[in-house]
Amino acid sequence: MNRIEKLFAERQKDILNIYFTAGYPGLNDTETIILSLEKAGVDLIEIGMPYSDPLADGPTIQESGQIALQNGMTLDLLFQQIASTRSKTEIPLVMMGYFNQVMQYGEERFLKACVNAGVDGLILPDLPLYEYEHQFKDLFEKYGLCISFLITPQTPEERIKKVDELTRGFIYMVSNASITGAKKGISEQQVDYFERIGAMQLSHPRLIGFGISDHETFSTACQYSKGAIIGSAYIKKMSKSENIEQTTLDFVSMVRGRRSSAVSPQSSD
Repeated sequence: MNRIEKLFAERQKDILNIYFTAGYPGLNDTETIILSLEKAGVDLIEIGMPYSDPLADGPTIQESGQIALQNGMTLDLLFQQIASTRSKTEIPLVMMGYFNQVMQYGEERFLKACVNAGVDGLILPDLPLYEYEHQFKDLFEKYGLCISFLITPQTPEERIKKVDELTRGFIYMVSNASITGAKKGISEQQVDYFERIGAMQLSHPRLIGFGISDHETFSTACQYSKGAIIGSAYIKKMSKSENIEQTTLDFVSMVRGRRSSAVSPQSSD
């Protein structure tokens, strides 16, 4: 069983997925961040593949991606970093990026590299459902990789059902129609959307992302899904961090609504 599927089989609520951009703040911080997130109590980690044209990302993640590329991050280096880290952890790992990156790398070569590095799943917002179903689904199944598709408040019911059919792992439930980025609170309109999707009784678990930034928004999202995804808020904290492990522990403790504690001093690249 894939690590992502195992997670959702064993944990039924309050799943916390944290996104970070590989190569940010430092080129070689990937392992430190992953291990720090696991130690802090995160359930699932989403690794952003920095890209020059990130259509779905807000300014915080865009800036982190630009810095990561300037630092020298490449897919080959990222696969090496993940493979090295995988020998030290069994936490589920998802790579998030754009299908153009996969095409440029070579579709099967990319999926094989994911498996060899220890990646469990992918989120590719620009991969059309039709192309996935008719051209790439067999390849994903060959390599045993999960795939998460996105739904939004504007997604038609027919498409939501197709997303549920093709998803393996979890459905990425976008909380609003905008780009990524921390927002203040969750509106009544968003709650109506969450309830509407919940009433559809989809076969795959859902994680809510976009605008989740603190204990309040995380807790609310968890009332309507298996858990939530946080990206921009964590990256903002990392941008000012002098100690990755402590910053990560403090952030996850805040999201979980528990008291943080100090860790031993640590330097980052």
